[in-house]
Amino acid sequence: MGAVLSLDTLLAQRRLWRGQPRGQAQATREPTGHAALDAALPAGGWPEAALTELLLPADGVGELSLLLPTLARLSRAGRDIAWVDPPYRPYAPALARAGIDLARLHIVDTGGRQSAWALEQCLRSQACGAVLGWPQRADDKTLRRLQVAAEAGQAMGFLFRPLAAARNPSPAALRLQFESGGLRILKCRGSHPPALPVPWAPALRH
Repeated sequence: MGAVLSLDTLLAQRRLWRGQPRGQAQATREPTGHAALDAALPAGGWPEAALTELLLPADGVGELSLLLPTLARLSRAGRDIAWVDPPYRPYAPALARAGIDLARLHIVDTGGRQSAWALEQCLRSQACGAVLGWPQRADDKTLRRLQVAAEAGQAMGFLFRPLAAARNPSPAALRLQFESGGLRILKCRGSHPPALPVPWAPALRH
């Protein structure tokens, strides 16, 4: 007969997973900066130490403006922000006007060949408050590695992906689909997604 282990021992050894009660999400210190979106999300903001997928019908729908309040707050708090393989050169004057400390902004250019590896290293490093990525390919195995890296590094990961990716399941804690005049929450950890899109209009197009 095997030895009997206490519940506390199993938890301490990470041999048992402790779930969260339904409808009771962990509190977050990372509001999105958009009141309607915060009200629709179960934790009142971005999920911490986790992946968020932003699913786009096309580039330039104002997707970066959704993150500007968060990036500004993180950089002012002395947290580094990494952009991995952005498709366009970031426009520094606009980012500075949005309150982002440019000294905290780091651009990683792999030419698209090692995006997933670079994203994983940045997320896992514990040096970044947020990591933004534009991976050209991201299968389920890759996404799971990135989710684990975000948890290990206590970083928020934001992946910009094409709308077609919505057809596939994802381990990301939050999935937002950009629609005309709003954001549809496809998945949010801790609650069922609302039936209707969240009203939202970009304050700044890039």
